[in-house]
Amino acid sequence: MLRSVFYRNGGSPPSKENTMTSTLFITGATSGFGEACARRFAAAGWSLVLTGRREERLSALCAELSKQTEVHGLVLDVRDRKAMEEAIAQLPPSFSKLRGLINNAGLALGVDPAPKCDLDDWDTMVDTNIKGLMYSTRLLLPRLIAHGRGAGIVNLGSIAGNYPYPGSHVYGASKAFVKQFSLNLRCDLQGTGVRVTNIEPGLCESEFSLVRFAGDQARYDATYAGAEPIQPEDIADTIFWVLNTPAHVNINSLELMPVSQTWAGFAIERNAKS
Repeated sequence: MLRSVFYRNGGSPPSKENTMTSTLFITGATSGFGEACARRFAAAGWSLVLTGRREERLSALCAELSKQTEVHGLVLDVRDRKAMEEAIAQLPPSFSKLRGLINNAGLALGVDPAPKCDLDDWDTMVDTNIKGLMYSTRLLLPRLIAHGRGAGIVNLGSIAGNYPYPGSHVYGASKAFVKQFSLNLRCDLQGTGVRVTNIEPGLCESEFSLVRFAGDQARYDATYAGAEPIQPEDIADTIFWVLNTPAHVNINSLELMPVSQTWAGFAIERNAKS
């Protein structure tokens, strides 16, 4: 359910023109890529609609960023279709015409092989990574189309949607959905001026991995030790560039890895018995 909505406006608000043409909706804004994007776009004066499940974090972020721009916070879970419908229908007029949507809310749960996985984890990944993205996209499309030329949707995919690896199962499959959904949206939005991009990060250091490892800090630290992984700010800078390219340019997909990461060879079972 939608627990609360709060609006804060501090400092010198953007001009009416800027508010109308540069409003951005970000899901999952309380950590990782979402939080980094909120900070990056706020610094450039974009008005923001931010969603998150953790009210304390979201409130603190909105209070901070409201010193730079206009911010509207929504405490909700993107898996809750009714809450999403209610929140979007009740957006204040100054936030109603969107220039951009960043579908960031998503997660991976567990690294066990498929036979050992918890079905509840699979449900959560499908409901968040697929259904949540579907809800926000469909509900906000009319507003993005109303903006027209220069508007854009950025979906957070993953290299897991391109390359299989052990323990990826439903997570990787959900990101493959994001990839194909993004391409299909491009077809359906032809003529509207709305652009669609799928961002596909590789090894990135963020709270995302701590959630996947069920809070195992040692495993988290070992994952990134000596690897110089991508940081959320790197992704935020990339997305900022994507949404600010000339209106006639669409970045269909963009795959990013740290220099330290590359592809492994095929797995081969030796002495296998039929």
